[in-house]
Amino acid sequence: MADTAQTLGTSTFERMKAMILDGTLEPGALLREKSFADRLGVSRTPVREAISQLISGGFATRTPSGTPVVNSISLTDIMEILHVRSLLECEAARKAALSNSVSDDLLELRARIVAFLDGPRPDSEAHYALDAQLHLAIARRAGSRLLAELIEGLKVKTRMYDQGSIPDRFVPGCHEHLAIIDAITGGESENAAEAMRLHLKKVRESIISHINHPF
Repeated sequence: MADTAQTLGTSTFERMKAMILDGTLEPGALLREKSFADRLGVSRTPVREAISQLISGGFATRTPSGTPVVNSISLTDIMEILHVRSLLECEAARKAALSNSVSDDLLELRARIVAFLDGPRPDSEAHYALDAQLHLAIARRAGSRLLAELIEGLKVKTRMYDQGSIPDRFVPGCHEHLAIIDAITGGESENAAEAMRLHLKKVRESIISHINHPF
């Protein structure tokens, strides 16, 4: 029975987190237990547990009055996140290029990116899923579980800022990813680190450009 309750709490958390990440729940949105219990068809207990997890994960916060709300990521926050990501992910790319592990996962992701460029453009969810898989695969190939966990967490926080408002970087982003993969699979550690640095620099520049020219 306890396992069932835990599973329900986890699934409720995942559903609410997805609503935050896809923009359904905007920054500042109130997270009322009864409202979400009715909305998701569960009792208030798993919603309460989910809200606690959202707060622990940085997806939500409490107002001075104690009301839980969806967290917001400021421009200062996202610049700091991208700076830390660059430090971690450039090192991950460098270590991944020096790894002797099999590259099948990266080669498979490379083929999917090429298919994205050659065929119909995927929807934003499919594109984001592949992007997340690639960055995590590189981190795992670097051989550190902690590094992978840190990168995954920061990647999610980056997405909290970008809910479809950042200018289209689909094509250049795909080419940047291909350059990273090719350097890693070719064993070119410094080129891999530089390709990752350039990729995250372009992400940063696109965000700044959008802030300065929103329309």
